[in-house]
Amino acid sequence: MGSEVPTSPPKKLEGYEFYREVLGSPKYIVAPMVDQSELAFRRLTRRYGAQLVYTPMINAKLFADATKKYRNQFFDIPSGEEGDLKTDRPLIVQFCANDPEYLLTSAKVVENHCDGVDINLGCPQDIARRGYYGAFLQDDWDLIFNLINMLHKNLAVPVTAKFRIFPSIEKTVEYAQMLERAGAQILTCHGRLREQRGHNVGLASYAHIRAVKQNVSVPVFANGNVLFQEDIEECLRETGCDGVMSAEGVLYNPALFVGLASSSSSSLPPAPSTSTSAPAPDSASDPDTSLLTHHPSCAALAQEYLSIVTSMRTPTSASAIKGHLFKLLRPALLKHMDLRERLGRIKVEQFQKAKEKRPLGDDGAPRPFWEKGLEPYIEVVQETAERLVLDEERERAGEDGGEGATRRSVTELLRVQEGTGLKLLPWWLAQPYWRPLPKDPPEDADAGAVVKKRPLPVVPADGDALEGPESGPGKKPKVDSPSALVQALS
Repeated sequence: MGSEVPTSPPKKLEGYEFYREVLGSPKYIVAPMVDQSELAFRRLTRRYGAQLVYTPMINAKLFADATKKYRNQFFDIPSGEEGDLKTDRPLIVQFCANDPEYLLTSAKVVENHCDGVDINLGCPQDIARRGYYGAFLQDDWDLIFNLINMLHKNLAVPVTAKFRIFPSIEKTVEYAQMLERAGAQILTCHGRLREQRGHNVGLASYAHIRAVKQNVSVPVFANGNVLFQEDIEECLRETGCDGVMSAEGVLYNPALFVGLASSSSSSLPPAPSTSTSAPAPDSASDPDTSLLTHHPSCAALAQEYLSIVTSMRTPTSASAIKGHLFKLLRPALLKHMDLRERLGRIKVEQFQKAKEKRPLGDDGAPRPFWEKGLEPYIEVVQETAERLVLDEERERAGEDGGEGATRRSVTELLRVQEGTGLKLLPWWLAQPYWRPLPKDPPEDADAGAVVKKRPLPVVPADGDALEGPESGPGKKPKVDSPSALVQALS
């Protein structure tokens, strides 16, 4: 009888092996965003070229308690779709934490449903200050080392880290090298200081990001300053990074990455045409083909997102749905303020009540989302789409439009903002949200560190407050709301 030779567990891939062999060498990455990079939105972005997507930030201490609803609300394993090998990979799950034991307990729950676990070291919001996590761990290098090293030694999948910079490039590099020594296999450098948030967000420093890339041996993703697709190549060129991570850019235009990848990393079907008018012609000579591919109809994107929500077993929170619709439809809602108000008046209670009545299938699992709860959202988006078709027809006909008049292309309607050279797109198309630059740079900012050829343009006055129904004239937009935390971009 032959003796059995014990086998060692399979080797956990690290660094560039992990990046290439597990993740597929992604260059176009969707950031972790609280209440915004949920499963439905991840599926949408994969259809439009995202090669790697992160979950929203999850609180490790709350997630570690299996008796609380928090776990299924933030990563719904029982529904069977989060981290699905065919439709939700590659996927990295992000946690915020300040206790290595809680972090490991939570990471163990998801390690078989993702490709890696990320630690949030970048959230700059007040809630992170109070909870002592995110960017507010930045000065506690021993704790950060222990958090990363605990996962590196005990987790079946690699650990990664997303962080913000220090004013000094030298200290930022030392910080990144410490993260690598602790065991982080991919670093994402958000090139902004902890103090740069909300309307003081300013520009990301490509100089800091480039220095990090040049001084570590693991893959580095760059985060910051991406508004349009052409900014992606500039970012890669200026920083030398392995990939570009986008948060707000993708939130307002999920088609930001479309066409960049030679092949999709998702098995989902290709995205349908999203033009509000006739489908884009096949002819490469048509001036609108490229524009409408990279900036589809914002209403059509919103409709596609809702159709994904409806199709899934996994519930999507009312706050996530409303947040996405306000962002996707932002340019249109500036023109149709009554629809903005209607969207804002939809009550979470109505949505939750309908969600509770979802019928069960033979296996006891909830059936795909009952549309009753989504009807108010669907109606607003449908009316928006109908109005935008009329808007587009009117604008393309022009003042002299009549029978026999030549219809203008959408490209002819583009304008360029003086002083920035950035495109001003028609309001029916998906487009980035532009923030004003702060009047003064953050204190202690490294002079000359920002490598960017053009400033972000000032947001028009009538567009300052559109993030939520509560904002309005004389009120600060809800972009800094701790409940949303979207501005954390972490």
